[in-house]
Order: sequence, then C-alpha cells, then structure tokens
Amino acid sequence: MKKKILIVHTGGTISMAENKTTGEVTTVTKHPLSELTYYFNQYADVEEMIEFSLPSPHIEPRHMLQLANRIQRELPYYEGIVVTHGTDTLEETAYFLDLIVHTDKPIILTGAMRSSNEIGSDALYNLISSVRVAVDEQARNKGVLVVMNDEVHTARNVTKTSTSNVATFQSPQFGPLGIVTKDSIVFHHTITSRYCYSVEAINHRVFLLKAYAGMDNGLLEAIIDAKPDGLVVEALGQGNLPKESVPYIEKIIELNIPIVLVSRCFQGIVQPTYGYEGGGRRLKELGVIFSNGLTGPKARIKLQIALEKTYDLAKLKDMFENEN
Repeated sequence: MKKKILIVHTGGTISMAENKTTGEVTTVTKHPLSELTYYFNQYADVEEMIEFSLPSPHIEPRHMLQLANRIQRELPYYEGIVVTHGTDTLEETAYFLDLIVHTDKPIILTGAMRSSNEIGSDALYNLISSVRVAVDEQARNKGVLVVMNDEVHTARNVTKTSTSNVATFQSPQFGPLGIVTKDSIVFHHTITSRYCYSVEAINHRVFLLKAYAGMDNGLLEAIIDAKPDGLVVEALGQGNLPKESVPYIEKIIELNIPIVLVSRCFQGIVQPTYGYEGGGRRLKELGVIFSNGLTGPKARIKLQIALEKTYDLAKLKDMFENEN
C-alpha cells in the first residue's frame, strides 16, 4: 500500500512560468505542476493544496508560522509532507519549520532554479525527488530536509550558494545527508540531535548586521535608536569586530537587547579566541552570545523564536551554544 503524501505549495520559481516573448519569469494564474500528479503515482498517494502563492522574498516569519501550523494540522492524515517554496528564503523557512514542527515524519522542502517551462527546468524533477524521499523510511527522524538537485540536506546546515546554478543548495563543511539516485535514496549521514520549541506567535523584532572593515558606527547608533528585541551580528573571522564598535555593543547589552554572534565566513564557528579590543574573547566577556555554527539569517530566525520563550540571557545563551 502506497503512503499518503501531502504537497503544500507556497509559491516561488517552481510555481512560475517564463514568458517566451520577454523572458520574464513571473507568477501565473494556475500552478504549472498542479495537474502532474500522475508522475508521483508510482511512489505515493499524493494530494495537493496551495497555502499561499508568494515569491520567497515576500515570505515573512508570520507566513512561516502559518505554514508550520498548517503542517501540524495535516500531519495526522499523512505519512509525509512536501513543501514547494521559492529558493531565495527557502533555507530560512526550512530552519523555522525544523525548530517549530514536532514530528518524526518526513517534512521536505524543495524548489526550482528554473521555472517549469524553461529549458533545463529542475522544477518537476526536484518535486518527484522530494516525494521519493518523503516516502523513504530512512527519512524519518531527521528533522526538516531540503531536497534539490539529487541531494538531501538538513535544514540547519543547507544554504543557497549560487544565484542561478541548479546545484545552488549546499551544506558547507558538512555536505549532504544523502543522495537521490535513479533506483533509491541513499543516506550516509544523520543528525545527532534536534530541539523543537512551541510558539503561538512571532512578535519580536530581530535585526541582522554584517560586519566589515571600517564599519560605520552610525549603523549601530541607528540600531540603538530603533530598540529592537534582539540583534544578530555576522562578525569577522572567528568572531571579531572593529574596536570602534565595542562601546555601542556595550550600550546595546546595557539596554538588555541580546546580541547573538555568528561569523560571516561560510565554514567554521565563532570562538572567543582573540583578546584584543573587539576580539571574540572580549565580546564574550561583555555578554555577547556565541552561536554554534548558524548562518546570520538562521540565527535571526532562532532568536525570534527563542524570544517567544524567554528573555533570560543565560537561557538564551544555552539555547544557542548547547542546543543544536
């Protein structure tokens, strides 16, 4: 007996079509893959629904929460769920769902770099691959997965690495959990831990700031004036900032605004190594929270969720440094 799988469409290139006259890729009135379920019938009993139809730059945390709630409601009736999504913010939605949705059933996110009527489209193939992974028993208990271009990635580690290449989704430093072959799904890694948090809403403003040489402190002044609920800083190297930014970091912490530090490097983790002014060791002594390997956008997602649970800096520190 075939497993029941639900495909939830949310928009993105995978739901768009190319205008053959102008070359423009844009939304269409009818989802181009909505009547192709016969491609999936050999793998699963598939049903489809449209939750929303948005280009992924229009996706906000409130949409992510809406999607998470929809998935939670539908999970009792299906053995796996596949979500189609635009690729620009797919990794953020995937990680949000990974932190929110409590289940051992497979939840797969996929998308396309080329719309369904473009030459060399990856839309239908990625969707078929995702259904195949969703019905595979080994895909259980691995958290939310991203399936693109014959690879299976964890929501926590995957990131978009190219603006247009179909092999854009990679997991730097870790590699994919598995691969999709013509005959089977092959997993060669697994996750070692997973933490989920129950939230009713996402109401906290968290800013994301990327450090650079000669950073203008006017940006930090503007952040202080804006009074966000939290701040994520993509620091230099192992977790260092220009020394001129330190007084502003101190002021933000004095205002009880938690600061989470990640690296702007795409490999490695931040560490309190350097003791010079602005160095990671000094920042940690000030009370900056060091994240264990997350990218800036994902650390922002996690801090937004974490602030729905607690304002306690010690608890926030534990969530970022120990709960991976």
